[in-house]
Amino acid sequence: MSIGEYIFSAIKGRQAGREFYISMCPLKIVPRLFLFQPEELPPELRSQRVLNKSRIPEMSRYITTNRQNYIFSAITASIDSQVTFETLVVNGKEHQDIGTLRIPIEARFILNDGQHRRAAIEEALKEQPDLGDETISVVFFIDKGLKHSQQMFADLNKHALRPSRSTGILFDHRDPLSSLACEVVENIPVFRNLTEMEKTSISNRSTKLFTLSGIYQGTLALLRKSEKTKAISDEEMKVAFDFWSCVTENMRDWKLAATKDISTHELRLDYVHAHALALHAIGKLGAELLSTAGRDYKEDLKRLNDIDWARKNSALWEGRAMHNGKISKSHTCVTLTTNYLKTYFKLPLSPEERQIEDTFLRKA
Repeated sequence: MSIGEYIFSAIKGRQAGREFYISMCPLKIVPRLFLFQPEELPPELRSQRVLNKSRIPEMSRYITTNRQNYIFSAITASIDSQVTFETLVVNGKEHQDIGTLRIPIEARFILNDGQHRRAAIEEALKEQPDLGDETISVVFFIDKGLKHSQQMFADLNKHALRPSRSTGILFDHRDPLSSLACEVVENIPVFRNLTEMEKTSISNRSTKLFTLSGIYQGTLALLRKSEKTKAISDEEMKVAFDFWSCVTENMRDWKLAATKDISTHELRLDYVHAHALALHAIGKLGAELLSTAGRDYKEDLKRLNDIDWARKNSALWEGRAMHNGKISKSHTCVTLTTNYLKTYFKLPLSPEERQIEDTFLRKA
């Protein structure tokens, strides 16, 4: 006989011929209700992955620093016990799928999805206990054994699809660099006409030339910022707008693509400058020009049109921006492409850049 119960207001649903329940759980009982499996348990006896503890601090900070607008999706858990669902009766009318879920106090809850959210909530409560009265939705299934729980974990994660890098930037209004990248696209005509705002790669049939993620990365390099930047000054915003405006004015092929006088597909096929690699390298070049005393980057960038960006110039670009004729966005290729631009504009290489350049030249 049960000596007590957990009682939740719940909605009953059905999937694959079996019932499940959706309820709201106060954050303060989440750490007590949902326990982790021992780390020493063999993988084949687990119903969930080992907790990646390095993810927890960032997730916890996300909650505590965004108290007015944080959001967590539902936790999914299995209950290894029989439960009772009492339907709601109002004015003599029974509501079949709305009611009260009663769970024996000795029941064990197995997290099928959400263990990192659960750990982040526990850490956030230590810092801000008043979070405890807020709630998270929980989807309860009745446990049918280890194999079924393992299959639930596999199914829940197999079809999960992370949004593209560009979509993440487009929708992230908390990140000042994401907002800046979107404004750069919106306010610079060449970018506005030619930027793919959702996908991270561009199909052969696309009329776009750039991706939002490529412009974001180039602007990150230009301002020498990290992705954890908390603020962008008005001066930095002006620098980004002025720099990319100047770049687009001095890239003849980009302007021809914007006016549809040349095919974007042909540019991607034939030129290095039609790829995110070039945006990243040009951003790094810009950072160096801006920080070098006595340089007028607006005059310097007029020479961008004189660079032979053609991929058929394999003597220049093979191994530097391409591998076997394919553009590469690797760190080494970005650095080697930046090295060429810096040398072209008579700028010194950093020790790391010099080392990578020397290694490349020895292999050439």
